[in-house]
Amino acid sequence: MHFATPSCLVLIAAMSLAGSAYPQDIHNPLRFYAIHIGGGYGVYLGKGIVITAAHVTDAEPRVEIAGRDLPAKVVKRGSDVDLALLSIDEHLPARLGLRHMPLCQSPPGTGQPVFVAIPEGVVQSYVLSPSQLPPDTPAKWQTAIRYVGPGNSGAGVFDAHEKCLLGIISRKLSLVQIKQVDGHIVRETHDIAKYFVPASEIAKFIPPEVRF
Repeated sequence: MHFATPSCLVLIAAMSLAGSAYPQDIHNPLRFYAIHIGGGYGVYLGKGIVITAAHVTDAEPRVEIAGRDLPAKVVKRGSDVDLALLSIDEHLPARLGLRHMPLCQSPPGTGQPVFVAIPEGVVQSYVLSPSQLPPDTPAKWQTAIRYVGPGNSGAGVFDAHEKCLLGIISRKLSLVQIKQVDGHIVRETHDIAKYFVPASEIAKFIPPEVRF
């Protein structure tokens, strides 16, 4: 017979996010703004400018966009904020050059429906209330969506109605459930949320001389 002691919940944060099998809308046009960067993702803002999470970039990043593997230049990498701004100098197809992804002007609200976009498709989620996050979640990680599998670090979170960029995924927030079963300690990790750097922080991060 198995006996479990009361669970102990511990907050953990992971820098890389694992995907899983979630329904993806491959026809949503937001996926055309999503690009691969190394082991993560990014969002094409327009005019050769890409925003992503700082920890998925290196000194000489490469991006996969419009079926092409291209070198990119780091314009700015954050130290106290998990953001990086890249530029692509290669000539891009006209259909990309004409695109422009605006930043959302309104702050994220509890229950707000969102899309998480990666090149392979788009999945739905919604903004969580800070009260729904794991205990002791730092104040700077309070902007979060319900956990969905697809969308590693650097993926874009978009307002489902306005189709503007609400933020960039930085990390997942999980609960570790600690149980004692047959005298042995068993740890079970449950991913419940994804923290994203909000558009207000992105706006402050982008240098004024950068126009897209």
